[in-house]
Amino acid sequence: MTHRFMSQPSSVKKYRLLVLIAGVVVVFDQISKFIIVKSVPLFHSITVIPGFFNITHIRNPGGAFGFLAGSHSSLQHLIFLFVSSAAIGLIFYFFKKTPYSYRFLSSALALVFGGAIGNMIDRIRMGSVVDFLDFYVGNLHWPAFNIADSAVSIGMIIFLFYLVFKKLPE
Repeated sequence: MTHRFMSQPSSVKKYRLLVLIAGVVVVFDQISKFIIVKSVPLFHSITVIPGFFNITHIRNPGGAFGFLAGSHSSLQHLIFLFVSSAAIGLIFYFFKKTPYSYRFLSSALALVFGGAIGNMIDRIRMGSVVDFLDFYVGNLHWPAFNIADSAVSIGMIIFLFYLVFKKLPE
């Protein structure tokens, strides 16, 4: 005996995947940023692994890797909100066009979607993004980042892998 409700259409499963993965990214991202804002003063560091990793509370009013972080204007803020919104829309479009059978690619797009939303929440609430993961060797520092940035980076690496090595769905 088959039950209609036991077998869900793949589109429902696919969007459930989006909500689950993006939701987890947003929740962990926002909780981690809340903890940093409440417990680490701005521009202060906590050494975790000497010579390699600190928790450093900074604010990034610019784009990825501090792009345009030096200029502060209302126009810049609006541009970053617009670009973030457009990116979220584009990611959702790609997600929608990706067949359910490409679950790994769908998961990657969900990571990017969640990361973009996590950072957009910061831009709307505070006008800048909270970054705190600070990796370095000697005086060479990778730009500080957060969980949302990590999700975006991992998702984009997977997306680029598919773009280069597999045929993307049309």
